[in-house]
Amino acid sequence: MTKLQQTADVLRVLTDNKVIAVVGFHHDPMKAAYYVPEYMHRQGYTIIPVNPALAARGESFFGHKAVSTLAEIGTPVDVVEIFRRSDKVRDHLADILNMQPLPRVVWMQQGIRDEATARALTERGIDVIQDRCMLADHRALL
Repeated sequence: MTKLQQTADVLRVLTDNKVIAVVGFHHDPMKAAYYVPEYMHRQGYTIIPVNPALAARGESFFGHKAVSTLAEIGTPVDVVEIFRRSDKVRDHLADILNMQPLPRVVWMQQGIRDEATARALTERGIDVIQDRCMLADHRALL
């Protein structure tokens, strides 16, 4: 698979993939790690929050309980969306690669890039989008 940058590829990801696990999900509605997933939920996507602190408190958002790790998700995930600093993305590589089945896409939110992790993901057949806002792309393309 590849690192996706073309508008047509981003549009395909947004059109063909409806289950999104959000790594670094935040409970504060003023933070992008909340309002971007909340927007996607309102557009009909299934959102699964991934945040160990929220999972420990048993919190739910958009009809799904927060989980500590991606491996805890019991249903296939199309896209793993990452809201973590670039230097923390690698910390989630093993968790992503342990998912069964693997996600189709890993989307690093605007301002987030990790070339080494992106390369490792594409080598395993996972498409990667880096440094793009899912909400802005959805609004612009759909």
